[in-house]
Amino acid sequence: MIEVAPLTGLRVIELSSYVAVPLGGMTLAQLGADVIRVDQRGGGPDLGRWPLAPSGRSLYWAGLNKGKRSLTADLRSPEGRELVAGLIAAAGTVLTNAAPREGLSYESLSERRPDLVHARVSGHRDGRNAVDYTVNAALGFPLATGPAGHEGPVNHVLPAWDVACGLYLATGLLAADRHRLLTGQGRRLEIALNDVALAVAGNLGYLAEAQLGSPRPRIGNDFFGDFGRDFATADGRRVMVVVLTSRHWRDLVAATGLAEVVAALERALNADFLRESDRYAYRETLGGILAPWFAARTVASLDGALGSVLWAPYRDFGELVRDELPTSPLMAELDQPGIGPHLAPGPPLVFGGAQLPPRPAPELGQHTDEVLGELLSLSSSEVAGLRARGTVGE
Repeated sequence: MIEVAPLTGLRVIELSSYVAVPLGGMTLAQLGADVIRVDQRGGGPDLGRWPLAPSGRSLYWAGLNKGKRSLTADLRSPEGRELVAGLIAAAGTVLTNAAPREGLSYESLSERRPDLVHARVSGHRDGRNAVDYTVNAALGFPLATGPAGHEGPVNHVLPAWDVACGLYLATGLLAADRHRLLTGQGRRLEIALNDVALAVAGNLGYLAEAQLGSPRPRIGNDFFGDFGRDFATADGRRVMVVVLTSRHWRDLVAATGLAEVVAALERALNADFLRESDRYAYRETLGGILAPWFAARTVASLDGALGSVLWAPYRDFGELVRDELPTSPLMAELDQPGIGPHLAPGPPLVFGGAQLPPRPAPELGQHTDEVLGELLSLSSSEVAGLRARGTVGE
């Protein structure tokens, strides 16, 4: 058990909505930072975003705000913005993807707190708006996704660029905080969702591939650059099989008993299937000779039969919940107000063998009075006055 969470003592004000910034803030909160999410009174635009629990509450909002505190304020009023500016100055660190408002810009806030760490996410570096799905459309992946010969784009359901952006954001904020610790100086950190997507695509070679040769083609469920594909099994399931090394290939050939067939094929094609380039070039032929072996076996019979070969059965989310969640050390039961008990993940980082458990997301505005008293030393009567004027709460 971790007695002191790694980021204990770091306090962050979060002004956010949707995925990237809430995920960045939750990443910090799960590691022990005091992350205070500030929303407009009544909730932000993501408060009711799908998927929803049977109660009608947003599972998405609860999932991305675990472990935070919540304060609501009238960000449209000068008094509300002044109050939030005071909170940011007291905390010294802010995460946001909100459009700059009067009194809440980096320039205004850094005058109040010279060592401020201010991290802001935008769509494009030039200020244009964007979301994951528009960035992905312009990046090229939907035209490299889907079966060969398919016409038109194929989107995916995972907002990968939002996720990467949120994790880059958390990493950047910690780097800026360390710089402040070493020098006493604040930092302005800016990160554009489109830049994150370009960086990831560039780092993985997709962009250089298009510059130096041709864009990545559509190849369906095949694995690019080596042998990997899905196979049907005797029990009506499908499995994904991936070969990355010569050992994987030797084990696959040995397990399937196709050594003589593969050797004859190598001679006929003048190929060496210990080379990944040849495995990829002749992937359709290899898939054809392997398919009957998988089609004669159940998924259960494959367990332990393929040696070092990488493989997994395809499952839907319901099967995953049934088969893996109850025994996963990452998951713990979380009783989320308004949603009820369910298994939820803690952070996937394990320190010293100890798993940090998940903590519930707050109710909207739950900690308004507490935070104002703690950070701004406001009395209960002063907070009551703010509530009466509609500056905070509800």
